[in-house]
Amino acid sequence: MQQASQLLAGQHAVITGAGRGIGAAIANALAQHGAQLTLIGRDELRLQHKVAELGSNIACAVAVDVTQAESVVGAFAKARATFGPVTILINNAGNAESAPIHKTELCLWDRMLAVNLTGTFLCTQQVVTEMSKRGWGRVVNIASTAGLIGYAYVSAYCAAKHGVIGFTRSLALELALKGVTVNAICPGYTDTDLVADSVQNIVAKTGRSAEQAIAELVKNNPQKRLIKPDEVANAVVWLCLPGSESITGQAIAVAGGEV
Repeated sequence: MQQASQLLAGQHAVITGAGRGIGAAIANALAQHGAQLTLIGRDELRLQHKVAELGSNIACAVAVDVTQAESVVGAFAKARATFGPVTILINNAGNAESAPIHKTELCLWDRMLAVNLTGTFLCTQQVVTEMSKRGWGRVVNIASTAGLIGYAYVSAYCAAKHGVIGFTRSLALELALKGVTVNAICPGYTDTDLVADSVQNIVAKTGRSAEQAIAELVKNNPQKRLIKPDEVANAVVWLCLPGSESITGQAIAVAGGEV
């Protein structure tokens, strides 16, 4: 992969949910600035394909369930054994399911909080002590505009993403004197497999065309389009590059002016 700079040379970034979509775009962007990467997620085959694309000297893959504490501990131990201490953490793993509140079963609620919020907590807990001791670290949580405003029929997802932003703000204060910044990036509807699944769900339930379904999703975006994964990745990289030291505790919308 052609590198844009060596500004992140010597940095070890862990990216959760790194096999596709926003996570894969973040992996590309960080690698272009010289970082070494541990890509973690549930689909090991997909992660290995990404490692082959980036190069084994740049990236390694570790299968993990971010909702399970023991799995997370083991994954970060493998990451450190390969590329050393983790200096950048990108909490990207997440999922969205929709249902009106009277059909939101407890198991759906628990799933949304587990992967979107608890997973972020468990992974962050694995790195903040070593980052603090080094006096440098970057934690970037991929939240959502759903963490800033409400959307109908996704109350569990919105609650989880609001929780991620609250966690971000609190932890940023806790680590403010440690050289560690903690921020959230809040994408609007982004052109990923997750949104493609939402589009198909709308088509199946309403009989609308895919084009009409996308138009419905982006109606509140003044640019009237889906966000590109690379646009989210560029914002993440900015928070990791030199010059971003005073940016912490922020929830930055990448949403075409929607928020």
